[in-house]
Amino acid sequence: MIDIRKNDGPYPKCYFTHSLLPGYIDPQNPSTKKKPFSTFLAQHFSHTLDLILPEELYEIVRARLESEPVGQLQYAQVNMKLGELLEGDFFNEYIKKGDIMMLSEGRPLVDSVFSLYKGILRLELDRPTYERCGLQGTPIEDGGRKHQKARWVIEFDLRASNMVHGKKLFSRLEWACRNVLNKSIVWLFYNFNPSSAESLPEGREQISKHHPYVQTTRPMPVVFERIIVPDLTLADLSQLYEQENSLALVEWLHLISLESPRIRSDDKIDSFLSRYEVPNFGSGASTKNMVHVRWNGFIPPNFVQSLFLLVSKHGLKVAKAEQDGEGGTKNQQEGRWFAMTAKAFAGYGGCYTTVQFAGRETLTWECD
Repeated sequence: MIDIRKNDGPYPKCYFTHSLLPGYIDPQNPSTKKKPFSTFLAQHFSHTLDLILPEELYEIVRARLESEPVGQLQYAQVNMKLGELLEGDFFNEYIKKGDIMMLSEGRPLVDSVFSLYKGILRLELDRPTYERCGLQGTPIEDGGRKHQKARWVIEFDLRASNMVHGKKLFSRLEWACRNVLNKSIVWLFYNFNPSSAESLPEGREQISKHHPYVQTTRPMPVVFERIIVPDLTLADLSQLYEQENSLALVEWLHLISLESPRIRSDDKIDSFLSRYEVPNFGSGASTKNMVHVRWNGFIPPNFVQSLFLLVSKHGLKVAKAEQDGEGGTKNQQEGRWFAMTAKAFAGYGGCYTTVQFAGRETLTWECD
């Protein structure tokens, strides 16, 4: 391929981690510090989630993905002013007592954009808007002049004790919402409360008076036939510590998500147009049917986490007697695996990919 990229900017970074899942995982309260769970929680707003797994493994979990709530994602699109988040029952029920996340329209580093996650309200403003708001914030890099800040970020913990009506700081925020940040904009809305799956479509939520457009995202599976799949075993995973091998594997996974014909066993493209070859890590390769399942929408971290636990529990279940105590299995069941890739909204993260094998072995790539 012709190298036509610019050389004056920083290179994107990709961090690779090889880890073991905890010996016991509480599905209601999994670890927040162990990978891949810490990776899931670090990326708050994702727009695309891809699940890649062999066809025989997909058939095991297919019914659960299609029928259980964990396989379906429900969120809403609504027009609201920023100040309406701070008013009445919406503020008390959703922010002070409940748990929601919201993301406004706009382009980071270009427009004024707002987000709300775990009670933290984040405002990203240009310099003129920031100066008119009269709030204290922090300058951020925007790719413009080095010594002249043009973008500012302001954050408020709306669950703090001083963030109530009548307090000085909260009153200043309300003033800015009334007099400066007073335009109605489009928001994406997600409620972490499981009961909202029924009450939101029926119009029994506090947000219902704003006439939200409720959307439900269901899994979209595509069977990809005759794929060349590297045969990875537990002994081969240490080879992925080398940068070239690690990037080759994650590139192959991304080609599956793109449904590229380059990884099919019957691909006949001229080598002048493409010289790509499926990586071989010393154990050879085999031909399998793979399934690519995609979700598009406003995807929270807990949805990714629940999906990961569901596929791990039902698709990669290993009897205790078959575990070798070191993260693998006695009968080499590590050949069963699945991969997940989540892509964040621009300005709110990058992309991560995790591969989970039968047993406890986990591979994670985090890209800026």
